[in-house]
Amino acid sequence: MLTILGITAPIFILIAIGFLACRAGMISRDQTAGMGRFVITFALPALVIRALLERPLAEVVDWNYMLGYGLGSLLVFGLGYGFARRIRKDSVSGAALVGLGMSVSNSGFVGYPIVVMAVGAPAGVALALGMIIENLMMIPLALTLAELGRQSGGSVWQALGGTARNLVRHPILIAITVALLLALLDLHPPPVAMRVIDMLATASAPVALFVIGASLNGMKPGGLLLDVGQMAIGKLILHPLMVLLCLTLLPVSDPVLISAGVLMAAAPMMSIYPILGARYGFEGRCAAALVGATIVSFLSVSAFIWAVG
Repeated sequence: MLTILGITAPIFILIAIGFLACRAGMISRDQTAGMGRFVITFALPALVIRALLERPLAEVVDWNYMLGYGLGSLLVFGLGYGFARRIRKDSVSGAALVGLGMSVSNSGFVGYPIVVMAVGAPAGVALALGMIIENLMMIPLALTLAELGRQSGGSVWQALGGTARNLVRHPILIAITVALLLALLDLHPPPVAMRVIDMLATASAPVALFVIGASLNGMKPGGLLLDVGQMAIGKLILHPLMVLLCLTLLPVSDPVLISAGVLMAAAPMMSIYPILGARYGFEGRCAAALVGATIVSFLSVSAFIWAVG
């Protein structure tokens, strides 16, 4: 138990420090947003490049892992979407956001810091492969459905086109593309560039956790306990269990990568979830789910760390 707390406690202490710093007025929301942009634009892309160049490409790209993680996420999305549409009678946009909240983790800001402390170096590979699934399959699927519901019969191609334009400019996807090209061509950046990349990558975890804590300041659950409970159970319990099932059924080459994938799936939903929800009129629900899931994840993540050994 003390070993598990040794992994999870520093993570949530950093989140708490960020929350208290913003609460006390030591940093503003604009400064928090600036640090978040630093993580997304520089630190995480550097981390992805380092992870993909550390080992031969054949050892990094595990297609069965990507298939298992993607299938597990897709199944949870379908369950969340179906439950919201049939049981709660949500709109298409609302149901798509429920599915998104249950099936896409905060991989960079919470998932990676947890996984790197639990399993070490494979965390970078799990982050890169998981983000390929999230950014090329799960997020476009959810946003396309949400946009169709918002447009009341608008063209699916317009929704897909808008999502694609946003994705091709995403710094992490650009970093993945650059790193894969370098690996395929057997090229490596010069030592000075690699040291810069390493310094930026090292900054990603602590800054990301601080930003998450600061971003939670001011968000209020506000009487949405049923919504929070459903999405927290779906994200923190159902998603990692489904990913575990799918990764167990497929012959993933590295058992440690299975543990990394499960812990990545056990992270709460991504920090921009309320921002996405605001576009479709669900900012309150999404903010409440993010706050609740982040708080409860201290217990659920600890349980999954114990379960995967």
